[in-house]
Amino acid sequence: MFTGIIQALGELRESQPRGGDLRLHIGTGALDLADVALGDSIAVNGVCLTAVALTDGGFRADVSRETLDNTTLGGLGQGSRVNLEKALTPTTRLGGHLVSGHVDGVGEVLAVREAARSWQYRVRVPDALARYVARKGSICVDGVSLTVNDVAGSAFEINIVPHTFEATTIGDYRAGTRVNIEVDLVARYLERLVLGERAAETDAGGITEAFLADNGFLRS
Repeated sequence: MFTGIIQALGELRESQPRGGDLRLHIGTGALDLADVALGDSIAVNGVCLTAVALTDGGFRADVSRETLDNTTLGGLGQGSRVNLEKALTPTTRLGGHLVSGHVDGVGEVLAVREAARSWQYRVRVPDALARYVARKGSICVDGVSLTVNDVAGSAFEINIVPHTFEATTIGDYRAGTRVNIEVDLVARYLERLVLGERAAETDAGGITEAFLADNGFLRS
């Protein structure tokens, strides 16, 4: 588990093909690895990776085909900057929100504009994730815990203050940038709870307006 508060900026040193998947060598910059052991988890752009080797100022991690298909890690080039966060401990300050490091899908930055000393970004998520994004709710973008300022359809807006702009890769975003999206854990579990016994059905699908009306959640 993670908090979505980025601890350091790193970079991709090397990407090695390994029988259909990849082994990445991540340089960790200012991230302190003194308390990291083999097998520990480190989030890279919001993706929970397992350290399989520790190197001088970095670590290596294997990235499965599943992860490559559902995140942006496979598209990173040598030298690409990445957001880094070590797994939380019982004494970690929870300054963001609970983040699992299991990316739900890849979104796209639609627009960037300055707003006083901050920057506003408009990001589109895959349609299947739109129902989990709520105004003033939490969302994780490339491992960064953020608050949704507004939402319209499958697009949402976030406000980035100068510190976050400078301390994460968000300052590199332009229209068209692809980003890893993890929706709020509570939203995912709430949907399954509301489905009740129907959650065990293979064709239960998601929550629809018809489902809500049939189960008394909507008033006529």
